[in-house]
Amino acid sequence: MKHYLSINDIDSLTIWVDEAIALKKDPYQFKELGKQKTICLLFFNNSLRTRLSTQKAAMHLGMNVMVMNFGSEGWSLEYGDGTIMDQGTSEHVKEAAQVVSQYCDIVAIRAFAKLIDKSKDEAEEVLNGFAKYATIPIVNMESSIAHPLQALADAITLKEFQPKTKPKVVLSWAPHPKALPHAVANSFVEMMKLQDAEFVITHPKGYELNPEITTGCKIEYDQDKALENADFVYVKNWSSYVDYGNVLTLDSGWKITKEKLGHAKFMHCLPVRRNVVVEDAVLDGDQSLVIEQANNRTYSAQIVLKKLLEKL
Repeated sequence: MKHYLSINDIDSLTIWVDEAIALKKDPYQFKELGKQKTICLLFFNNSLRTRLSTQKAAMHLGMNVMVMNFGSEGWSLEYGDGTIMDQGTSEHVKEAAQVVSQYCDIVAIRAFAKLIDKSKDEAEEVLNGFAKYATIPIVNMESSIAHPLQALADAITLKEFQPKTKPKVVLSWAPHPKALPHAVANSFVEMMKLQDAEFVITHPKGYELNPEITTGCKIEYDQDKALENADFVYVKNWSSYVDYGNVLTLDSGWKITKEKLGHAKFMHCLPVRRNVVVEDAVLDGDQSLVIEQANNRTYSAQIVLKKLLEKL
């Protein structure tokens, strides 16, 4: 594995999950692996869990950590080839990526979709620009279309709380006042396609995700029907993919309640808008796994960094 850009960069999800769970029991067991190695975290967008968990993971491995909030502290970057840079951009990714490569051993990047131009978002110009020109491994800390660190943490959480051999897992859309990206949902779907589980996606019509990603998945437009006998309910909002980046409905009937949840465990990547996406009674109840998921973000990042360090 040269980079960790997608959940599909994992050669064996089962092995990685088991190794991550073992790391939790002794987080510092590989503290010499990252000794005298440095990771640089570049944030083009805000973060809480991703920033702190990735830093903690690197510290567990003995790494030095540098953090830069690129959106407010760095030069505006150009990504196009042959561009005449006489407008707003000050530096090209060709130079920026090569310069960063001289300062650290791994670079991790967080750069969200702008939800304006679908083709531009799907081109992943920030992530792919660095991957193209950097000479060191790249880790995706959430990009326009993927959040593989979150998906790996979700896989760890599912394994830890799995009630039976083949659980029923439901990914449910929920209302949100803002248009949100597809990255978390995309990577969760890709991760679930690697699992031995009954998997169902439910959302209002018009909120279909990229069909190339959901190929082979069961899609149910009746949320109540989808939730029947679920073991895990993963809730996330995303904007329309077909009517790209738009909010088509704010139907509060899709909010998750204790009644809807039934006996299932509740999952969400956080942050979450209380009493819009999910009611307080669910988040504050003993069926909620959101804090456990957040904790597992450290170990998903740690297993990724461990794999990359072993190749350096």
